[in-house]
Amino acid sequence: MIGGEAVTVVRVQSVTPELRTMVDDAVKRLKSHRGGPELLANIVGERSTPDFVAGLASRGELWTEEDEGQLRGFAICRSQLVEALYVSPAHRRRGVAQSLMKALLALEVPPKDAYALPGDRAMKSLYESLGWKARLLTMRGE
Repeated sequence: MIGGEAVTVVRVQSVTPELRTMVDDAVKRLKSHRGGPELLANIVGERSTPDFVAGLASRGELWTEEDEGQLRGFAICRSQLVEALYVSPAHRRRGVAQSLMKALLALEVPPKDAYALPGDRAMKSLYESLGWKARLLTMRGE
């Protein structure tokens, strides 16, 4: 229960139109954030396919958080790395990201690392609330 609401975190088995729309929104926002295009390139990398989202689902690397069937957020986690964590704007500041992270940390092989973009204090605070510490920053001169 999060804030009195029953929530479900599940590994995605099939990609719904609602999830595709949410991923598209996340990508759009990511592209406009400092460091976002580089992070997106890192996530997609050589794994780029015509249906990248379905590939994530088929490999068990995509997780969603829902409340009564309404999608509220998703996470991409592979090789013990949380590569992306996104919560729809309408559901932010309600414990959705924390719910996703707690579910990932309860996996048989939990993540040990996660990405956070420069200036994303909310994401950094989430990870710090779980006891994680920054251990690497990448700086770039342009």
